[in-house]
Amino acid sequence: MYKLTRYIILIPIVVSCAYGCESYTYTQPVANTLSVDNVPIAYAMYGRATDPTVVFVHGWCCDSRYWYNQIPYFSKKYRVITIDLAGHGNSGFGRKVYTTEAFGQDVAVVLRKLDVKKAVLVGHSMGGEIIIYAAKIAPERVIGLVAVDTLEDIGMVYPDEVKNSIYEPIAANFVPEAQKFVRSMFPVNADKELINVIALDVSSAPQDVALSSMKEYFKVSGPELVKGLKVPLKSVNADMWPVNVDGNKKLVPSYEMALMKGHGHFIMLEAPDEFNVLLERMISHVLAETKR
Repeated sequence: MYKLTRYIILIPIVVSCAYGCESYTYTQPVANTLSVDNVPIAYAMYGRATDPTVVFVHGWCCDSRYWYNQIPYFSKKYRVITIDLAGHGNSGFGRKVYTTEAFGQDVAVVLRKLDVKKAVLVGHSMGGEIIIYAAKIAPERVIGLVAVDTLEDIGMVYPDEVKNSIYEPIAANFVPEAQKFVRSMFPVNADKELINVIALDVSSAPQDVALSSMKEYFKVSGPELVKGLKVPLKSVNADMWPVNVDGNKKLVPSYEMALMKGHGHFIMLEAPDEFNVLLERMISHVLAETKR
């Protein structure tokens, strides 16, 4: 049975995954460090204690729980770090504006705290833009990026009316509209129980954080963001929305994409075994390119 329960803890815990993966223990208890604007940022570390390190970054109104199926798999080979961005999960609040760049700073401060020197950042949804910011903020610590079901067309600049058509209904009536938004991200044959769990979970997020972060996210320009990006960029995407691979490669020559067919936006939960294999392939490509 699927279960995502929001929690606020800053003590060692053992997590039993409700998504079919094995139980695991934090090798470093849930801990926190301070962001550049003094917000506590929670993180946890698993597996080996040396680089390369795989860092998982969640998307809008989610948190580190969404990577439960990846931690046991990847921590057998890599050091794994999960992060709760400010205003999410175990991390603190108090930020006046939740910008995408500030979330990138949250990732960077954890990398510095743990002295990570060879990180592959994995970001889901909004996390795709966040990890690009983090790579530009801390280039000495990041060797590559893997976006998860995002960055379908980096060069596309969406008109304000499209952004407003998403934001305004959610701002006006958060809980039902956030649930409707989540449900639109799945194909018709998707697991209904999983859809319900994620829709309920996302709609239980703090509304001020959700609305601020969405509004700020819509201000990000993909073409401007990837300018000067020095590390390889890969992605694992579902096939619900077309991916402009050729257009992305023109902006980021290192770009390549692995496609998961028949799934929706939360591919790491919908088909974790398939996703893990494809993500591992993209990580291996990043590592191979950094050795050249």
